[in-house]
Amino acid sequence: MPDYRIGRLKGRFVLTWRDGQGQRHRYRLDAKDARGAQIEAPGIYATLTRPWGTKVSDLWNAYLVDHADRAIAANMPFTWKALRERFGGMTFDAITIEDCRAHTASRRQKGIKDGTISTELGRLRMVLCWAVKRRLIDRAPAIERPTAPTRKERHLTRAQCSALIGSATMPHVKLYIVLALATAGRNAALLDLTWDRCNFERGEINLRDPDMTRPHKGRAIVPMNRTVRAALAEAKTGALSDHVIEWAGKRLLSVKRGLKSAAVVAGIKGSVSPHLLRHSAAVHMAEAGIPMEEIAQYLGHEDVSVTRRVYARFSPTHLRKAAAVLDYDQSGSTNQEVTSFPPPEMPKYVVGATGIEPVTPTMSR
Repeated sequence: MPDYRIGRLKGRFVLTWRDGQGQRHRYRLDAKDARGAQIEAPGIYATLTRPWGTKVSDLWNAYLVDHADRAIAANMPFTWKALRERFGGMTFDAITIEDCRAHTASRRQKGIKDGTISTELGRLRMVLCWAVKRRLIDRAPAIERPTAPTRKERHLTRAQCSALIGSATMPHVKLYIVLALATAGRNAALLDLTWDRCNFERGEINLRDPDMTRPHKGRAIVPMNRTVRAALAEAKTGALSDHVIEWAGKRLLSVKRGLKSAAVVAGIKGSVSPHLLRHSAAVHMAEAGIPMEEIAQYLGHEDVSVTRRVYARFSPTHLRKAAAVLDYDQSGSTNQEVTSFPPPEMPKYVVGATGIEPVTPTMSR
């Protein structure tokens, strides 16, 4: 029998257990039904009762264990290389603002940009806040980060997208570009895509990985357009593995080098990343007047307000009605009723016995 039990509290499933000192602990599960709670509980209990220390390195490793099946776990080791030397041996409560500032100064001396430094310290704060939520520590210290620079707006034009496709000499790179632009999918979703989720009969591409049990953002089921259907059909005839994007029968982990080469040949200035392709596809949908709700579904956004905040300004109708209200000429606007009124008739004056007097209806000349 497990050393925990699953119960309900305020309509939610909760995991309850007692530690070595007899103190009771309770953790709210994400499961919506009893079966889901039974599946979720063992992993959560193992993580929460593991004898982790309070050093930053211990908490970082605990976070990786808890997020082993999430996409962020793949990037965390690179961030840890930058943080390990200064913070790894420290306990959570020893971290000060001065330590954060020292990290920032050291990284700047190495030529690292503030945006990257802000991300590094932001992930440190994320791990500490997670540890508080998991009750591994009682509080998270303040983490000071440099202000990240405003991102420069950039997307590829339709002509640049066509040039990029035509400039890709390697078949797997060309297929990736076509797939990225046709699905507006995230890089991880495209590299994870397998042939069994490409339904030619229904004309759909399922970017959702059925093996991922935890929430993963930005994945949707999208229709095949003419271009991607043809590219997929051609690639499938020579497929050597289950993955759509492959090289010599092996799943690819990155296409950055291939995208860079294609961009150079196409004459595109600046780097071309997988995210830029996704962003460009979304911009093109917005420019064509596709409703924000549809674009949100295509991108896998759960909250359409996120889509509106980023892409509404690219719509041809964005703020048009608001601009029409601000027409102040006499002809008014084609988008609203004329609300201005003609000026009142100016009074007529005559020279009277006492000087200049206005003309009234009872007055005669």
